[in-house]
Amino acid sequence: MKKKQRKSYTAAFKVKIALEAIKGQRTINEIATHYGVHPNMVTQWKKQAIESLPDVFSTRRKRDAQGEEALKAELYQQIGQLKVELDGCSFGLMYPHAA
Repeated sequence: MKKKQRKSYTAAFKVKIALEAIKGQRTINEIATHYGVHPNMVTQWKKQAIESLPDVFSTRRKRDAQGEEALKAELYQQIGQLKVELDGCSFGLMYPHAA
């Protein structure tokens, strides 16, 4: 006896249905019947979409902040390296016979 395989839906399909449910122009049952899915799935996808929407707008800021932190770290490293090189040069100028 073969097990019944679950249906899998693409992200684009889920988004399409979730957006339609969020718009509220048709009922959940009408949307579910139209696309051939269970009404609970439509409700679940709608809830997931609404919960994840704030992340869509904040991801860019997080990415920008991470980029700035990486740039700062790189610049501080370069400053430190230049400082060491400068200290080495000034040590040679102060004590020319030590080298």
